[in-house]
Amino acid sequence: MNNWQEEDLKYIWHPCSQMKDYEAFPPIIIDHAKGIDLYDIEGKCYKDVVSSWWCNLLGHCNPRISNAIKKQLDTLEHVIFANFSHKTAITLCKKLMTKIPKGLCKFNFADNGSASVEMALKMSFQYHIQSGNPQKTRFMALKEAYHGETLAALAVGDCDLYTKLYKPLLLDVIRVDKPDCYRCPYCKHYKTCNAECFERTKKAFEQYGHETAAIIVEPLLQGSAGMKIYSPEYLKKLRKLCDEYNVHLIADEIATGFGRTGKMFAFDWAEVSPDIMCVSKGLTGGYMPMSITITTQEIYDAFYSDYLEGKAFMHSHTYAGNPLGCSAAIEVLNILDDEKIIEGVNRKAPVFNSMIREKFSKLPHIGDIRDIGLINAIELVKDTHTKEPFDSKLRLGYQIYKKALDKGVLLRPLGDVIYFNPPLIIEEKDMDFVSDIAVECTKEVLSNN
Repeated sequence: MNNWQEEDLKYIWHPCSQMKDYEAFPPIIIDHAKGIDLYDIEGKCYKDVVSSWWCNLLGHCNPRISNAIKKQLDTLEHVIFANFSHKTAITLCKKLMTKIPKGLCKFNFADNGSASVEMALKMSFQYHIQSGNPQKTRFMALKEAYHGETLAALAVGDCDLYTKLYKPLLLDVIRVDKPDCYRCPYCKHYKTCNAECFERTKKAFEQYGHETAAIIVEPLLQGSAGMKIYSPEYLKKLRKLCDEYNVHLIADEIATGFGRTGKMFAFDWAEVSPDIMCVSKGLTGGYMPMSITITTQEIYDAFYSDYLEGKAFMHSHTYAGNPLGCSAAIEVLNILDDEKIIEGVNRKAPVFNSMIREKFSKLPHIGDIRDIGLINAIELVKDTHTKEPFDSKLRLGYQIYKKALDKGVLLRPLGDVIYFNPPLIIEEKDMDFVSDIAVECTKEVLSNN
């Protein structure tokens, strides 16, 4: 352990970590980065194919984004966003209007994804109170969902790793059966099905729709659940059902937005629009902490009144509308257009998926290989016939993670699901290298278990 690692462990409590693990596996101190490459203080390179928690959209130290922030820094670094504004935020909203699903038009800024989800839930709740529907006080969410880790966001989530301990503090959320495409009871495939599983969601609405303010979903991709992918048909049916029951449809596009799925937003695959959309992560290319909750004119109008009527949305964040974040986000949108990034994703995605399928299919215990855009996931199971998972106490994913780091690849599996969610600028030679390393490490771990 070097001096920097010792100093780190002396002071820092790392997120989503059992710090005791760090005694045997100390933190890697990164010195600099470029593209998909991270370099530690000893010069070792690590290929970042998880985009540093899915936010690094266009590569580390992208010169265009860096220069946009530097330019903004000399003009305005921050200003209170209540009764004040600035050109950069206004410009960003105008540019986003050309990209977001139809009908969305009002932008409320915050500083992280969880905060965006909190705002969406509060907006929906308050909207119904102020629109003559005081009985609509509950929320629906899918099983195994992940929407963040502040209390309301945690409540609509359903990953026990994050929520179980805090359940006494959480909202009573209506939990809806999720699409389970690997273990589909209808023996369908998400790329060709008609979302037959939606019948379970319909039953939940029949029972609880009258008291539900909103349903929140991760569109097409349940990330923390293990990169579980489902059909756009589900979203089409959900949009129709929400309209029927006067329930808001909240799209958590924090992880799926800005080209991750091969379209600008995952909802674009379904060709329908949500009532509220949460964006963050790729919004600023992973540079600055910023999020936006975007909604419709109809929802906005329910809050628009004389001040003394008490209908204003009294929710604020100190760094809302931060000019540095806005400048980064504008340049991200410029790069996506100028360099035809999403078109590139759709050219590269079949190549990457073919590589992964060819290499991993030769290994035992490969239960499922799934993909959307450049996101690829490989689910390891104890028995490929029964689809029985491995005992979580084996920590197979964690073993693979450590071996891959030793060989220069940052994977960070979700349980026993190995996945790739790289910056959208990844090239074929790096796809080949990282998939080779992942297969090699998986083979080594499986052979020892």
